Amino acid sequence: MAVADTEALRDIAVLVARETAELVLDARADAITHVVTKSGETDIVTEADKAAERLIRDRLAELGPGQPVLGEEGGGPTDLRGLTWVVDPIDGTVNYLYGLPWYAVSVAAQMDGVSVAGAVVEPVSGRVWTATRGGGAWLDGTPLRVSSTTRLELALVGSGFAYERDRRRRQAAVIGEVAGRVRDLRRGGAASLDLCSVAAGWLDGYVEHGLHRWDWAAGALIAEEAGAVVRLPGDAIRDGLGADATFAAAPGIAEDLRATLVDAGIGSV
Repeated sequence: MAVADTEALRDIAVLVARETAELVLDARADAITHVVTKSGETDIVTEADKAAERLIRDRLAELGPGQPVLGEEGGGPTDLRGLTWVVDPIDGTVNYLYGLPWYAVSVAAQMDGVSVAGAVVEPVSGRVWTATRGGGAWLDGTPLRVSSTTRLELALVGSGFAYERDRRRRQAAVIGEVAGRVRDLRRGGAASLDLCSVAAGWLDGYVEHGLHRWDWAAGALIAEEAGAVVRLPGDAIRDGLGADATFAAAPGIAEDLRATLVDAGIGSV
């Protein structure tokens, strides 16, 4: 796509995500009193998740009539040919429920299943993370670049865990093996922001299994455009990380981190 086209899509993503972030923040007090579960008792959705996605869909219908939307709460097309908006109305719903500020609204535009523009907006801090394919990644107008670390033993690594308890135990065992080979570990609870953290150099690497497209569509583009080595579900399997792994790391430690994860058995979780 032309640069002007991706920039226009980015601007729409920012506008819609910002408006939705305001709704999410204002609605929290009422929303957390109406919580239901999805795949299990730990996998939740609030009324704010639903209202936020309705707003996103309504605004995208106004700004891009006829363009399909794939979202966490409302689903969407399985055929991703052409332009598709991929949205997560609240990434980090458990954090939102508990009052932890690490959650975000994620809006991305994909062309033929590949992210070309995106925005991740944090309702509490107001930070706005953006990227366009080939145009770089930005935080509130400041260009982003991944860390320059080259030593895995000095790397700060993020991860996350599945809602399904048995799989979570297997994932925790693998990450426990990795813990002794890196500086330290972090578990933020919002994949989009973990990927943005790699872009900013706040994390040196990140890996998580079981994410959906809306979890990584914007954040992975931001990390990649900031210089991270990125592997997404479907292509990570060739690196031994597992079919549904999402991986992002600074180039200086990417291969060492990948090899360490594989050695710890991550491909089998």
